[in-house]
Amino acid sequence: MWAILSKGGIIMIPLAIFSVVGVAVAIEKFINLRHSRVIQSEIVACIESIRTPGDIPMAIKLCERFNSPFANVIRAGLEDADEPLPIVRQVMEDTGRREVKRLERYLVVLETVAAASPLLGLLGTVLGMIKVFAVISISGVGQAGLLSGGIAEALITTAFGLAIGIPALIAYNFLDSRVDALVVKIDSYGHALLKRLSLMGPDIGVRQQQ
Repeated sequence: MWAILSKGGIIMIPLAIFSVVGVAVAIEKFINLRHSRVIQSEIVACIESIRTPGDIPMAIKLCERFNSPFANVIRAGLEDADEPLPIVRQVMEDTGRREVKRLERYLVVLETVAAASPLLGLLGTVLGMIKVFAVISISGVGQAGLLSGGIAEALITTAFGLAIGIPALIAYNFLDSRVDALVVKIDSYGHALLKRLSLMGPDIGVRQQQ
């Protein structure tokens, strides 16, 4: 295998780097975008159990135990629960926008690998064909041994570029859709929290202090 890949020329170096980076990013995102890693069932149960302002400090402490986008959004809402609901909603939305960026972190790298790898393979193909035509112009078409090097470079880089780009594109689309699904879930639980807070009445801050 190494003997075959080594015939691909200098373009194989960035392609090899892209393959390593793509695999590393995909593994990291598959681990960190698991539902249980992002949305903790303990916090979900806590939201459903909030009945009085006295439950809010305990809920905040629970959220502080987790460093996740979901926990941060819910905690932001709970910490400003004594504010009017429109302000609480705005605080949660602002926090949510920041946390979405966290969920999407490194996905742009995977997208770049998916898009650039086939193009690098195409560049290798062009360079290989240039070598072929250079040999033909000097030695004619009878030098099969000389021609095979350029043809091998052209075909190997294309195949390797596609072999990297296609899985990277599939992984990117899958992970991007998972981020969207998680954002929808976080948003739904955020609305559930706002509903719980609204049931406590407009003087929730006063009652918390009591």
